Amino acid sequence: MTTKTWLISGANSGFGRHLSERLLSRGDRVVGTFRALGSVEDLSARWPGTFRPAHLDVTDPAGITAVVDDAWAALGRIDVVVSNAGYGLMGAAEELTDEQVAHQIATNLTGSIRLIRAALPHLRRQGGGRILQLSSVGGQVAWPGGSLYHATKWGVEGFADALASEVAPFGIGVTIVEPGGARTNFRYGSSVLADPIDAYDGTPAAGIRRILTERTTHGIGDPARMAIAMIASVDRDPAPRRLVLGSDAYQAIEGALTTRLAEVRAQRESAEATDAPLEGGITGGPADLNSETRND
Repeated sequence: MTTKTWLISGANSGFGRHLSERLLSRGDRVVGTFRALGSVEDLSARWPGTFRPAHLDVTDPAGITAVVDDAWAALGRIDVVVSNAGYGLMGAAEELTDEQVAHQIATNLTGSIRLIRAALPHLRRQGGGRILQLSSVGGQVAWPGGSLYHATKWGVEGFADALASEVAPFGIGVTIVEPGGARTNFRYGSSVLADPIDAYDGTPAAGIRRILTERTTHGIGDPARMAIAMIASVDRDPAPRRLVLGSDAYQAIEGALTTRLAEVRAQRESAEATDAPLEGGITGGPADLNSETRND
Protein backbone atom coordinates (compact mmCIF):
# COMPACT_ATOMS: atom_id res chain seq x y z
CA MET A 1 0.00 0.00 0.00
CA THR A 2 1.38 3.38 -1.02
CA THR A 3 1.15 6.00 1.72
CA LYS A 4 -0.77 9.15 0.93
CA THR A 5 -0.93 12.70 2.23
CA TRP A 6 -4.34 14.09 3.15
CA LEU A 7 -5.70 17.52 3.99
CA ILE A 8 -8.83 17.22 6.14
CA SER A 9 -10.89 20.17 7.34
CA GLY A 10 -12.62 19.70 10.67
CA ALA A 11 -10.20 16.95 11.70
CA ASN A 12 -10.92 17.38 15.39
CA SER A 13 -14.34 15.70 15.53
CA GLY A 14 -16.89 13.58 13.72
CA PHE A 15 -15.90 12.05 10.40
CA GLY A 16 -12.79 14.21 10.27
CA ARG A 17 -11.53 12.67 13.52
CA HIS A 18 -12.34 9.11 12.43
CA LEU A 19 -10.62 9.62 9.08
CA SER A 20 -7.54 11.20 10.67
CA GLU A 21 -7.05 8.48 13.27
CA ARG A 22 -7.45 5.65 10.78
CA LEU A 23 -5.14 7.23 8.22
CA LEU A 24 -2.45 8.07 10.77
CA SER A 25 -2.66 4.57 12.20
CA ARG A 26 -1.85 3.07 8.82
CA GLY A 27 1.09 5.43 8.23
CA ASP A 28 -0.40 8.16 6.03
CA ARG A 29 0.32 11.85 6.59
CA VAL A 30 -2.53 14.18 7.56
CA VAL A 31 -2.84 17.94 7.60
CA GLY A 32 -5.79 18.35 9.95
CA THR A 33 -7.54 21.67 10.38
CA PHE A 34 -9.40 22.56 13.54
CA ARG A 35 -11.28 25.56 14.91
CA ALA A 36 -11.42 24.76 18.63
CA LEU A 37 -8.04 25.31 20.27
CA GLY A 38 -6.68 22.24 22.04
CA SER A 39 -8.95 19.82 20.18
CA VAL A 40 -6.22 17.95 18.28
CA GLU A 41 -3.39 17.93 20.83
CA ASP A 42 -3.79 14.18 21.29
CA LEU A 43 -3.30 13.58 17.56
CA SER A 44 -0.15 15.71 17.58
CA ALA A 45 1.18 13.80 20.59
CA ARG A 46 0.48 10.33 19.17
CA TRP A 47 1.68 11.04 15.62
CA PRO A 48 4.18 13.94 15.85
CA GLY A 49 5.88 13.02 12.60
CA THR A 50 2.85 12.51 10.40
CA PHE A 51 0.11 14.76 11.79
CA ARG A 52 0.34 18.45 10.95
CA PRO A 53 -2.25 20.57 12.80
CA ALA A 54 -3.52 23.78 11.25
CA HIS A 55 -5.85 26.20 13.01
CA LEU A 56 -8.58 27.29 10.59
CA ASP A 57 -12.02 28.82 10.60
CA VAL A 58 -13.43 28.03 7.16
CA THR A 59 -15.42 31.27 7.19
CA ASP A 60 -12.06 33.09 6.87
CA PRO A 61 -11.11 33.24 3.16
CA ALA A 62 -7.56 34.47 3.76
CA GLY A 63 -7.05 31.79 6.40
CA ILE A 64 -8.10 29.05 3.98
CA THR A 65 -5.63 30.19 1.33
CA ALA A 66 -2.81 30.46 3.86
CA VAL A 67 -3.40 27.00 5.34
CA VAL A 68 -3.64 25.31 1.94
CA ASP A 69 -0.59 27.06 0.50
CA ASP A 70 1.46 26.39 3.65
CA ALA A 71 0.52 22.70 3.62
CA TRP A 72 1.67 22.23 0.03
CA ALA A 73 4.82 24.25 0.62
CA ALA A 74 5.72 22.13 3.64
CA LEU A 75 4.84 18.71 2.27
CA GLY A 76 5.34 19.08 -1.46
CA ARG A 77 2.32 17.01 -2.45
CA ILE A 78 -1.16 16.37 -1.08
CA ASP A 79 -3.02 13.45 -2.61
CA VAL A 80 -6.48 13.89 -1.10
CA VAL A 81 -8.41 16.96 0.04
CA VAL A 82 -11.37 16.23 2.33
CA SER A 83 -13.78 19.14 2.70
CA ASN A 84 -15.48 18.05 5.90
CA ALA A 85 -15.92 21.07 8.22
CA GLY A 86 -19.54 21.98 8.79
CA TYR A 87 -22.48 21.93 11.17
CA GLY A 88 -26.26 21.76 11.15
CA LEU A 89 -28.51 24.78 11.67
CA MET A 90 -32.01 23.53 12.50
CA GLY A 91 -35.34 25.26 12.81
CA ALA A 92 -38.08 26.58 10.56
CA ALA A 93 -36.82 29.14 8.05
CA GLU A 94 -38.74 31.92 9.79
CA GLU A 95 -37.15 31.05 13.14
CA LEU A 96 -33.61 31.64 11.91
CA THR A 97 -31.83 34.97 12.31
CA ASP A 98 -30.04 36.65 9.43
CA GLU A 99 -26.75 36.10 11.25
CA GLN A 100 -27.44 32.38 11.63
CA VAL A 101 -28.32 32.08 7.95
CA ALA A 102 -25.17 33.89 6.87
CA HIS A 103 -22.93 31.78 9.11
CA GLN A 104 -24.46 28.49 7.99
CA ILE A 105 -23.88 29.39 4.34
CA ALA A 106 -20.37 30.73 5.03
CA THR A 107 -19.39 27.50 6.79
CA ASN A 108 -21.05 24.69 4.87
CA LEU A 109 -21.24 26.16 1.38
CA THR A 110 -18.80 28.96 0.66
CA GLY A 111 -16.26 27.55 3.12
CA SER A 112 -16.23 24.27 1.20
CA ILE A 113 -16.06 26.05 -2.14
CA ARG A 114 -13.15 28.23 -1.01
CA LEU A 115 -11.19 25.30 0.39
CA ILE A 116 -11.50 23.34 -2.84
CA ARG A 117 -10.75 26.35 -5.02
CA ALA A 118 -7.61 27.05 -2.98
CA ALA A 119 -6.45 23.46 -3.52
CA LEU A 120 -7.20 23.22 -7.25
CA PRO A 121 -4.10 25.02 -8.59
CA HIS A 122 -1.88 22.76 -6.49
CA LEU A 123 -3.71 19.59 -7.54
CA ARG A 124 -3.52 20.66 -11.18
CA ARG A 125 0.19 21.43 -11.06
CA GLN A 126 1.04 18.10 -9.42
CA GLY A 127 -0.88 16.21 -12.08
CA GLY A 128 -3.97 15.08 -10.18
CA GLY A 129 -5.42 14.00 -6.88
CA ARG A 130 -8.74 13.41 -5.17
CA ILE A 131 -11.35 15.61 -3.55
CA LEU A 132 -13.89 14.24 -1.09
CA GLN A 133 -16.74 16.65 -0.41
CA LEU A 134 -18.72 15.70 2.68
CA SER A 135 -22.39 16.25 2.04
CA SER A 136 -25.24 14.31 3.63
CA VAL A 137 -28.40 12.42 2.88
CA GLY A 138 -29.68 15.97 3.36
CA GLY A 139 -28.00 16.91 0.09
CA GLN A 140 -30.53 14.79 -1.80
CA VAL A 141 -33.52 14.79 0.56
CA ALA A 142 -35.12 17.76 2.35
CA TRP A 143 -37.08 17.62 5.58
CA PRO A 144 -38.98 20.42 7.35
CA GLY A 145 -36.97 22.15 10.03
CA GLY A 146 -33.71 21.90 8.14
CA SER A 147 -34.23 24.30 5.24
CA LEU A 148 -30.96 26.22 5.57
CA TYR A 149 -28.89 23.12 6.24
CA HIS A 150 -30.41 21.51 3.16
CA ALA A 151 -29.77 24.66 1.14
CA THR A 152 -26.05 24.42 1.89
CA LYS A 153 -25.82 20.70 1.19
CA TRP A 154 -27.83 20.84 -2.02
CA GLY A 155 -25.73 23.82 -3.04
CA VAL A 156 -22.37 22.18 -2.38
CA GLU A 157 -23.50 19.06 -4.23
CA GLY A 158 -24.31 21.14 -7.30
CA PHE A 159 -20.90 22.77 -7.06
CA ALA A 160 -19.05 19.47 -6.66
CA ASP A 161 -21.06 17.74 -9.38
CA ALA A 162 -20.14 20.37 -11.97
CA LEU A 163 -16.59 20.61 -10.64
CA ALA A 164 -16.01 16.91 -11.24
CA SER A 165 -16.41 17.36 -14.99
CA GLU A 166 -14.34 20.55 -14.99
CA VAL A 167 -11.27 18.99 -13.37
CA ALA A 168 -11.40 15.44 -14.76
CA PRO A 169 -9.08 16.42 -17.66
CA PHE A 170 -6.40 17.23 -15.06
CA GLY A 171 -6.58 13.84 -13.36
CA ILE A 172 -8.51 15.19 -10.38
CA GLY A 173 -11.36 13.00 -9.12
CA VAL A 174 -14.28 14.35 -7.11
CA THR A 175 -16.54 12.30 -4.84
CA ILE A 176 -19.59 13.62 -2.98
CA VAL A 177 -20.06 11.69 0.26
CA GLU A 178 -23.67 11.27 1.40
CA PRO A 179 -23.84 9.66 4.85
CA GLY A 180 -27.06 9.05 6.70
CA GLY A 181 -27.42 9.35 10.43
CA ALA A 182 -24.15 8.39 12.11
CA ARG A 183 -23.11 8.02 15.74
CA THR A 184 -20.92 11.11 15.78
CA ASN A 185 -21.36 14.32 17.74
CA PHE A 186 -23.14 16.01 14.82
CA ARG A 187 -26.70 15.52 16.01
CA TYR A 188 -26.29 16.44 19.67
CA GLY A 189 -22.97 18.24 19.64
CA SER A 190 -22.46 20.44 16.61
CA SER A 191 -26.05 21.12 15.58
CA VAL A 192 -27.50 24.55 16.37
CA LEU A 193 -31.20 24.95 17.12
CA ALA A 194 -32.90 28.26 16.37
CA ASP A 195 -35.07 30.01 18.95
CA PRO A 196 -38.66 28.80 18.53
CA ILE A 197 -41.69 30.68 17.24
CA ASP A 198 -44.85 29.40 18.94
CA ALA A 199 -46.80 29.32 15.69
CA TYR A 200 -44.68 26.36 14.53
CA ASP A 201 -45.53 24.20 17.54
CA GLY A 202 -47.23 21.05 16.31
CA THR A 203 -46.22 21.59 12.67
CA PRO A 204 -43.87 19.36 10.66
CA ALA A 205 -41.03 21.82 11.26
CA ALA A 206 -41.18 21.12 15.00
CA GLY A 207 -40.16 17.50 14.55
CA ILE A 208 -36.45 18.24 14.40
CA ARG A 209 -36.75 20.36 17.54
CA ARG A 210 -38.17 17.38 19.44
CA ILE A 211 -35.36 15.15 18.24
CA LEU A 212 -32.64 17.57 19.28
CA THR A 213 -34.15 18.45 22.66
CA GLU A 214 -35.34 15.00 23.75
CA ARG A 215 -32.15 13.26 22.54
CA THR A 216 -33.91 9.93 22.27
CA THR A 217 -32.78 8.92 18.77
CA HIS A 218 -29.38 7.87 17.52
CA GLY A 219 -28.02 7.40 14.03
CA ILE A 220 -27.66 3.83 12.81
CA GLY A 221 -24.44 4.51 10.90
CA ASP A 222 -21.08 3.41 12.28
CA PRO A 223 -18.72 6.35 11.66
CA ALA A 224 -15.65 4.11 11.76
CA ARG A 225 -17.05 1.91 8.99
CA MET A 226 -18.09 4.99 7.04
CA ALA A 227 -14.56 6.36 7.33
CA ILE A 228 -13.19 3.07 5.97
CA ALA A 229 -15.55 3.33 2.99
CA MET A 230 -14.47 6.91 2.29
CA ILE A 231 -10.80 5.95 2.39
CA ALA A 232 -11.41 2.96 0.11
CA SER A 233 -13.21 5.17 -2.42
CA VAL A 234 -9.97 7.08 -3.04
CA ASP A 235 -8.41 4.01 -4.65
CA ARG A 236 -11.32 3.51 -7.07
CA ASP A 237 -10.72 4.57 -10.66
CA PRO A 238 -12.64 6.39 -11.92
CA ALA A 239 -13.64 8.20 -8.76
CA PRO A 240 -17.26 7.49 -7.77
CA ARG A 241 -19.30 10.65 -8.24
CA ARG A 242 -21.40 9.91 -5.16
CA LEU A 243 -20.81 7.66 -2.16
CA VAL A 244 -23.96 6.81 -0.21
CA LEU A 245 -23.28 5.55 3.32
CA GLY A 246 -25.89 3.95 5.56
CA SER A 247 -29.05 2.01 4.80
CA ASP A 248 -31.14 4.96 5.97
CA ALA A 249 -29.40 7.23 3.47
CA TYR A 250 -29.91 4.72 0.67
CA GLN A 251 -33.60 4.29 1.39
CA ALA A 252 -34.28 8.02 1.79
CA ILE A 253 -32.37 9.01 -1.34
CA GLU A 254 -33.89 6.25 -3.46
CA GLY A 255 -37.37 7.26 -2.30
CA ALA A 256 -36.78 10.96 -2.96
CA LEU A 257 -35.32 10.38 -6.42
CA THR A 258 -38.11 7.99 -7.37
CA THR A 259 -40.76 10.53 -6.35
CA ARG A 260 -38.94 13.37 -8.08
CA LEU A 261 -38.55 11.38 -11.30
CA ALA A 262 -42.25 10.48 -11.31
CA GLU A 263 -43.18 14.14 -10.89
CA VAL A 264 -40.90 15.14 -13.78
CA ARG A 265 -42.16 12.40 -16.10
CA ALA A 266 -45.75 13.45 -15.48
CA GLN A 267 -44.89 16.84 -16.98
CA ARG A 268 -43.31 15.70 -20.22
CA GLU A 269 -46.10 16.90 -22.50
CA SER A 270 -46.63 20.20 -20.70
CA ALA A 271 -42.88 20.85 -20.74
CA GLU A 272 -42.63 20.16 -24.46
CA ALA A 273 -45.61 22.43 -25.10
CA THR A 274 -43.53 25.45 -24.04
CA ASP A 275 -40.85 24.94 -26.74
CA ALA A 276 -40.54 27.65 -29.36
CA PRO A 277 -41.59 26.67 -32.90
CA LEU A 278 -38.75 25.37 -35.04
CA GLU A 279 -37.25 28.02 -37.31
CA GLY A 280 -35.23 26.66 -40.19
CA GLY A 281 -34.63 23.43 -38.34
CA ILE A 282 -32.52 25.16 -35.69
CA THR A 283 -33.16 24.27 -32.12
CA GLY A 284 -31.11 24.09 -28.97
CA GLY A 285 -31.10 23.62 -25.26
CA PRO A 286 -28.76 23.36 -22.32
CA ALA A 287 -27.37 20.04 -23.48
CA ASP A 288 -26.58 21.45 -26.92
CA LEU A 289 -24.74 24.38 -25.35
CA ASN A 290 -22.45 22.19 -23.25
CA SER A 291 -24.76 22.71 -20.27
CA GLU A 292 -24.53 26.52 -20.55
CA THR A 293 -27.69 28.16 -19.27
CA ARG A 294 -29.08 30.98 -21.37
CA ASN A 295 -31.70 33.53 -20.44
CA ASP A 296 -32.33 35.56 -23.57
